[in-house]
Amino acid sequence: MRRFTKLILGCLLFSITMIACKQAKESEKPDEASVEQTETEVEVAASEVTAVFNANLATEEDLNAIGLSSEMVAQIMENRPFLSMNDFDSLVGEAENKEELYKMIFVPFNLNTTAEADFKMIPGVGDRMAHEFEEYRPYTSIQQFRREIGKYVDDEEVARYENYVFVPVELNTASEEDIKALPGVGDRMAHEFEEYRPYTSMEQFRKEIGKYVDDKELARLERFVYLKE
Repeated sequence: MRRFTKLILGCLLFSITMIACKQAKESEKPDEASVEQTETEVEVAASEVTAVFNANLATEEDLNAIGLSSEMVAQIMENRPFLSMNDFDSLVGEAENKEELYKMIFVPFNLNTTAEADFKMIPGVGDRMAHEFEEYRPYTSIQQFRREIGKYVDDEEVARYENYVFVPVELNTASEEDIKALPGVGDRMAHEFEEYRPYTSMEQFRKEIGKYVDDKELARLERFVYLKE
């Protein structure tokens, strides 16, 4: 009887020990929801790092987030809008590593008027690709750019290039899709662009769109559009 009692007590102690060990291990194991949340935060952080801010549209918070000095942030805010990347490049001056900076902030180039040499300011664009950008002019839509440049690079790289370029649109004939492909033009402004058709002059465009934006934004938008003569 004593031997049986000892056996029962031994089994009971063993069970208690095993349960305690299991609970300790589970307490050390990270919660699955926490792991998923951490992974999501890492993905979001990575996407924020790789985003290319438009120097004319980035908020002061955006500019601080990419590590610009307070002096540079103040200069960018004061001198906007930059009507070309060359203007922004001049403001940046002799930065140590412009390519790394331009992976984070840029003023998109007009695909139909930018000098071939200037395209090489785009990170990862060398002599060959700069030549291809110019080769297919004039571009009539961003879809044409995707199609032609897609002969040389994959879809992901084409999408990356689109952070750095735009195709100007004809005010009276451009599709809504092409209008919304312009930097910083969303649904509402695309609707306003179409609302006042047909435009008979750029002065009419300035008058009508000037009802919705200030003079600086109007000057920025004006460089994206034209009228057939």
